[in-house]
Amino acid sequence: MILINQQIDGFSISAEVYVLPASRVSYAAGVKIKGYIDATKSPTATIVFQGTVFGNPTAPAVASFSLRGPSLASLGILKTDIIGPGVDVLAAWPFPIRNGTKMKNYFKVLSGTSMSCPHLSGIVALIKGAHPDWSPAAIKSAIMTSAKQLNINRELILDERLQPTDVFAIGAGHVDPAKAIDPGFVYDIQPDDYIPYLCGLGYTDEQVSRIAHKPVKCSGESSIPEGELNYPSFSVILEPPQTFTRTVTHVGTDYLPYIVTVVPHRACMSM
Repeated sequence: MILINQQIDGFSISAEVYVLPASRVSYAAGVKIKGYIDATKSPTATIVFQGTVFGNPTAPAVASFSLRGPSLASLGILKTDIIGPGVDVLAAWPFPIRNGTKMKNYFKVLSGTSMSCPHLSGIVALIKGAHPDWSPAAIKSAIMTSAKQLNINRELILDERLQPTDVFAIGAGHVDPAKAIDPGFVYDIQPDDYIPYLCGLGYTDEQVSRIAHKPVKCSGESSIPEGELNYPSFSVILEPPQTFTRTVTHVGTDYLPYIVTVVPHRACMSM
Protein backbone atom coordinates (compact mmCIF):
# COMPACT_ATOMS: atom_id res chain seq x y z
CA MET A 1 0.00 0.00 0.00
CA ILE A 2 1.11 3.56 -0.71
CA LEU A 3 -0.56 6.02 1.66
CA ILE A 4 -0.54 9.59 0.34
CA ASN A 5 -0.80 12.62 2.61
CA GLN A 6 -3.71 14.98 2.28
CA GLN A 7 -2.71 18.34 0.83
CA ILE A 8 -3.08 20.05 4.22
CA ASP A 9 -0.46 17.72 5.75
CA GLY A 10 2.14 18.47 3.07
CA PHE A 11 5.49 16.92 3.98
CA SER A 12 4.56 15.99 7.58
CA ILE A 13 5.01 12.22 7.92
CA SER A 14 4.20 10.24 11.05
CA ALA A 15 5.13 6.61 11.60
CA GLU A 16 2.13 4.27 11.77
CA VAL A 17 1.70 0.53 12.19
CA TYR A 18 -0.18 -1.03 9.27
CA VAL A 19 -1.45 -4.57 8.77
CA LEU A 20 0.24 -4.90 5.36
CA PRO A 21 3.48 -3.68 3.75
CA ALA A 22 3.02 0.06 3.31
CA SER A 23 4.83 3.30 2.66
CA ARG A 24 3.51 6.74 3.57
CA VAL A 25 4.57 9.61 1.32
CA SER A 26 4.12 13.37 1.20
CA TYR A 27 1.36 15.01 -0.79
CA ALA A 28 3.87 16.24 -3.39
CA ALA A 29 5.29 12.72 -3.82
CA GLY A 30 1.75 11.34 -4.04
CA VAL A 31 0.90 13.69 -6.91
CA LYS A 32 3.94 12.37 -8.82
CA ILE A 33 3.05 8.75 -8.03
CA LYS A 34 -0.53 9.15 -9.22
CA GLY A 35 0.74 10.85 -12.35
CA TYR A 36 3.05 7.88 -12.99
CA ILE A 37 0.18 5.42 -12.44
CA ASP A 38 -2.09 7.29 -14.84
CA ALA A 39 0.61 7.50 -17.52
CA THR A 40 1.88 3.90 -17.27
CA LYS A 41 0.15 0.81 -18.59
CA SER A 42 1.63 -1.54 -15.99
CA PRO A 43 2.97 0.58 -13.09
CA THR A 44 5.25 -1.08 -10.55
CA ALA A 45 6.62 -0.05 -7.17
CA THR A 46 9.19 -1.24 -4.66
CA ILE A 47 9.42 -0.45 -0.96
CA VAL A 48 13.04 -0.12 0.14
CA PHE A 49 13.89 0.17 3.83
CA GLN A 50 16.90 2.46 4.25
CA GLY A 51 17.15 2.29 8.01
CA THR A 52 17.38 5.24 10.38
CA VAL A 53 18.42 8.50 8.70
CA PHE A 54 20.52 10.96 10.69
CA GLY A 55 21.23 14.63 10.04
CA ASN A 56 18.09 15.59 8.13
CA PRO A 57 18.95 19.15 6.99
CA THR A 58 15.38 20.34 7.58
CA ALA A 59 15.23 19.21 11.23
CA PRO A 60 13.59 20.47 13.30
CA ALA A 61 10.47 21.26 11.24
CA VAL A 62 6.95 22.20 12.33
CA ALA A 63 4.38 19.48 11.66
CA SER A 64 1.02 20.20 10.09
CA PHE A 65 -0.78 19.22 13.30
CA SER A 66 1.27 21.58 15.48
CA LEU A 67 -1.05 24.20 16.98
CA ARG A 68 -0.79 27.72 15.57
CA GLY A 69 -1.48 31.09 17.15
CA PRO A 70 -2.66 33.68 17.74
CA SER A 71 -4.55 33.18 20.99
CA LEU A 72 -8.04 34.60 20.44
CA ALA A 73 -8.53 34.71 24.22
CA SER A 74 -5.61 37.12 24.69
CA LEU A 75 -4.31 38.73 21.52
CA GLY A 76 -1.81 40.83 23.48
CA ILE A 77 0.20 37.72 24.39
CA LEU A 78 2.01 36.17 21.45
CA LYS A 79 1.21 32.50 20.97
CA THR A 80 2.59 29.90 20.25
CA ASP A 81 5.12 30.05 23.12
CA ILE A 82 7.63 27.40 22.12
CA ILE A 83 8.02 24.25 20.03
CA GLY A 84 9.78 21.03 20.98
CA PRO A 85 10.33 17.43 19.81
CA GLY A 86 6.99 15.83 19.04
CA VAL A 87 7.07 13.65 15.92
CA ASP A 88 7.89 9.93 15.78
CA VAL A 89 9.31 9.67 19.28
CA LEU A 90 9.88 6.21 20.77
CA ALA A 91 7.86 6.13 23.99
CA ALA A 92 7.85 3.64 26.86
CA TRP A 93 4.54 2.14 27.93
CA PRO A 94 3.81 0.89 31.50
CA PHE A 95 1.57 -1.92 30.21
CA PRO A 96 1.11 -3.90 26.97
CA ILE A 97 -0.03 -1.49 24.28
CA ARG A 98 -2.98 -3.60 23.11
CA ASN A 99 -3.93 -4.69 26.63
CA GLY A 100 -3.65 -8.32 25.58
CA THR A 101 -2.37 -10.83 28.10
CA LYS A 102 0.04 -12.30 25.52
CA MET A 103 1.29 -8.97 24.19
CA LYS A 104 4.75 -7.82 25.25
CA ASN A 105 4.98 -4.54 23.30
CA TYR A 106 5.96 -1.96 25.89
CA PHE A 107 7.14 0.67 23.41
CA LYS A 108 5.40 2.71 20.74
CA VAL A 109 6.24 5.52 18.32
CA LEU A 110 4.08 8.53 19.19
CA SER A 111 3.60 12.04 17.84
CA GLY A 112 1.93 15.28 18.88
CA THR A 113 1.38 16.97 22.23
CA SER A 114 1.66 13.53 23.82
CA MET A 115 5.39 13.75 23.08
CA SER A 116 6.30 17.45 23.08
CA CYS A 117 4.65 17.95 26.49
CA PRO A 118 6.77 15.35 28.36
CA HIS A 119 9.90 16.60 26.59
CA LEU A 120 9.26 20.17 27.76
CA SER A 121 8.23 18.95 31.21
CA GLY A 122 11.52 17.07 31.52
CA ILE A 123 13.45 20.18 30.49
CA VAL A 124 11.56 22.18 33.11
CA ALA A 125 12.54 19.61 35.74
CA LEU A 126 16.21 19.87 34.74
CA ILE A 127 16.14 23.66 34.96
CA LYS A 128 14.37 23.54 38.32
CA GLY A 129 17.05 21.16 39.56
CA ALA A 130 19.77 23.61 38.52
CA HIS A 131 17.85 26.65 39.83
CA PRO A 132 15.53 25.52 42.66
CA ASP A 133 14.66 29.13 43.56
CA TRP A 134 13.29 29.99 40.10
CA SER A 135 9.54 30.46 39.70
CA PRO A 136 7.57 28.67 36.96
CA ALA A 137 7.42 31.96 35.06
CA ALA A 138 11.19 32.38 35.30
CA ILE A 139 11.73 28.88 33.95
CA LYS A 140 9.29 29.51 31.11
CA SER A 141 11.07 32.76 30.30
CA ALA A 142 14.44 31.01 30.27
CA ILE A 143 13.13 28.43 27.81
CA MET A 144 11.58 31.03 25.52
CA THR A 145 14.38 33.61 25.46
CA SER A 146 17.03 30.97 24.73
CA ALA A 147 15.13 29.16 21.97
CA LYS A 148 16.54 28.80 18.47
CA GLN A 149 14.92 29.81 15.19
CA LEU A 150 17.32 27.96 12.86
CA ASN A 151 17.45 24.29 11.89
CA ILE A 152 20.60 22.14 11.86
CA ASN A 153 21.43 23.49 8.41
CA ARG A 154 21.56 27.03 9.90
CA GLU A 155 18.48 28.06 7.94
CA LEU A 156 15.04 29.21 9.11
CA ILE A 157 12.86 26.45 10.55
CA LEU A 158 10.37 25.21 7.96
CA ASP A 159 6.74 24.12 8.19
CA GLU A 160 4.87 21.21 6.60
CA ARG A 161 5.02 22.98 3.22
CA LEU A 162 8.82 23.31 3.52
CA GLN A 163 8.29 27.07 3.76
CA PRO A 164 9.82 29.30 6.47
CA THR A 165 7.58 29.43 9.54
CA ASP A 166 6.20 32.57 11.15
CA VAL A 167 6.01 33.39 14.86
CA PHE A 168 2.47 32.01 15.11
CA ALA A 169 3.89 28.58 14.26
CA ILE A 170 7.11 28.49 16.30
CA GLY A 171 6.65 31.29 18.86
CA ALA A 172 10.04 31.97 20.42
CA GLY A 173 11.52 29.01 18.53
CA HIS A 174 12.64 25.45 19.17
CA VAL A 175 13.61 24.66 22.74
CA ASP A 176 17.36 24.58 23.52
CA PRO A 177 17.81 22.94 26.96
CA ALA A 178 21.52 23.70 27.29
CA LYS A 179 21.05 27.43 26.73
CA ALA A 180 17.91 27.57 28.89
CA ILE A 181 20.01 26.67 31.95
CA ASP A 182 21.85 30.00 31.66
CA PRO A 183 19.62 32.56 29.89
CA GLY A 184 21.32 35.61 31.42
CA PHE A 185 18.06 37.25 32.50
CA VAL A 186 14.41 36.28 32.87
CA TYR A 187 11.01 37.95 32.73
CA ASP A 188 9.62 36.87 36.09
CA ILE A 189 5.96 36.85 37.12
CA GLN A 190 4.54 36.13 40.57
CA PRO A 191 1.08 34.53 40.93
CA ASP A 192 -0.61 37.76 42.05
CA ASP A 193 0.71 39.54 38.94
CA TYR A 194 -1.80 37.57 36.88
CA ILE A 195 -4.79 39.06 38.76
CA PRO A 196 -4.71 42.54 37.14
CA TYR A 197 -4.05 40.79 33.81
CA LEU A 198 -7.18 38.63 34.21
CA CYS A 199 -9.18 41.66 35.31
CA GLY A 200 -7.98 43.51 32.23
CA LEU A 201 -9.25 40.66 30.04
CA GLY A 202 -12.76 41.38 31.30
CA TYR A 203 -13.30 38.47 33.66
CA THR A 204 -15.72 39.11 36.51
CA ASP A 205 -14.76 39.44 40.16
CA GLU A 206 -16.23 35.99 40.83
CA GLN A 207 -14.32 34.36 37.96
CA VAL A 208 -10.98 35.90 38.95
CA SER A 209 -11.60 35.04 42.61
CA ARG A 210 -12.12 31.39 41.70
CA ILE A 211 -8.87 31.31 39.77
CA ALA A 212 -6.92 33.15 42.49
CA HIS A 213 -8.57 31.16 45.34
CA LYS A 214 -9.19 34.40 47.22
CA PRO A 215 -11.58 37.39 47.04
CA VAL A 216 -10.69 39.76 44.20
CA LYS A 217 -12.26 43.09 43.27
CA CYS A 218 -11.50 44.15 39.71
CA SER A 219 -11.37 47.92 39.43
CA GLY A 220 -9.73 50.37 37.06
CA GLU A 221 -6.63 50.57 39.25
CA SER A 222 -6.28 46.80 39.54
CA SER A 223 -6.53 46.08 35.79
CA ILE A 224 -3.76 46.22 33.22
CA PRO A 225 -3.76 45.87 29.43
CA GLU A 226 -2.81 42.31 28.47
CA GLY A 227 0.38 43.55 26.81
CA GLU A 228 1.58 44.84 30.20
CA LEU A 229 1.90 41.36 31.69
CA ASN A 230 5.62 40.76 32.27
CA TYR A 231 5.64 37.99 29.69
CA PRO A 232 8.65 36.98 27.54
CA SER A 233 6.75 37.92 24.37
CA PHE A 234 3.84 40.08 23.33
CA SER A 235 1.99 41.26 20.25
CA VAL A 236 0.87 44.84 19.62
CA ILE A 237 -1.13 46.85 17.11
CA LEU A 238 1.22 49.43 15.62
CA GLU A 239 -1.41 52.12 15.08
CA PRO A 240 -1.88 54.15 17.18
CA PRO A 241 1.56 54.06 18.90
CA GLN A 242 1.53 52.24 22.23
CA THR A 243 3.93 51.88 25.13
CA PHE A 244 4.47 48.69 27.10
CA THR A 245 6.97 47.95 29.85
CA ARG A 246 8.98 44.89 30.79
CA THR A 247 11.08 44.18 33.87
CA VAL A 248 14.00 41.78 33.57
CA THR A 249 15.78 39.98 36.39
CA HIS A 250 19.47 39.25 35.98
CA VAL A 251 20.22 35.59 36.78
CA GLY A 252 23.65 35.23 35.20
CA THR A 253 27.01 34.99 36.91
CA ASP A 254 28.50 38.08 35.25
CA TYR A 255 27.03 41.57 35.01
CA LEU A 256 26.90 42.39 31.34
CA PRO A 257 25.05 45.07 29.34
CA TYR A 258 22.01 44.00 27.33
CA ILE A 259 20.73 45.63 24.16
CA VAL A 260 16.99 45.44 23.45
CA THR A 261 16.02 45.13 19.79
CA VAL A 262 12.47 45.11 18.46
CA VAL A 263 12.29 43.31 15.12
CA PRO A 264 9.20 43.57 12.84
CA HIS A 265 8.01 40.11 11.75
CA ARG A 266 5.26 40.14 9.12
CA ALA A 267 1.97 40.97 10.79
CA CYS A 268 3.37 41.15 14.29
CA MET A 269 6.36 42.27 16.30
CA SER A 270 8.16 40.12 18.82
CA MET A 271 10.75 40.82 21.50
